[in-house]
Amino acid sequence: MRKLIVQQWVTVDAIVAEEDGGLSFVSGEPFDDEVTDDPFQNGMMSFIDSVDTMILGANSYTQFKDYWPYAEEQGEWGRKLNNLTKFVASSTLGDAPWGDFPAATVTRDPAATIKGLKEQSGKDIVLWGSLTLMRSLLDAGVVDEVRMLVCPATRGSGTRLFADRHDLKLVEATGFDNGLALLRYEITK
Repeated sequence: MRKLIVQQWVTVDAIVAEEDGGLSFVSGEPFDDEVTDDPFQNGMMSFIDSVDTMILGANSYTQFKDYWPYAEEQGEWGRKLNNLTKFVASSTLGDAPWGDFPAATVTRDPAATIKGLKEQSGKDIVLWGSLTLMRSLLDAGVVDEVRMLVCPATRGSGTRLFADRHDLKLVEATGFDNGLALLRYEITK
């Protein structure tokens, strides 16, 4: 069965957005078409190859749609991201264009949409950013895994990843030369 995987950039103290909403702590490098032996980039490419569907909240969609369809500097990563099947959770949007790439489908009931997608064949589903949506999907019990890309920084204050208690099981902890760490947790039900 397909899984819903949430991937979030976080600080060491689990901040996902600074007080002004910024993400100055994110330290990942852009992808390009050069062959690389960089373990971080290889891991990220392997991850995007393991998903075929992306879900976003309306705010993250607005940010993504203005950048990703035009992000030539992101190379193969950008092409793969842009060609994912996309869903946007929104109660107000009527459509969700994505530049010259296939548009996203708007869903008014993201938990039901995720449950339906999980029953279909295919690769896993990813949710990037979209903190409010992530929290509602956690509450609905449809999130299977949280991937935290931990940046070598702290902020002390800002928006924390989790607002409520959740029990997690560590399935991977990997450090990289660029200072980032990948922590993968299964949601224990």
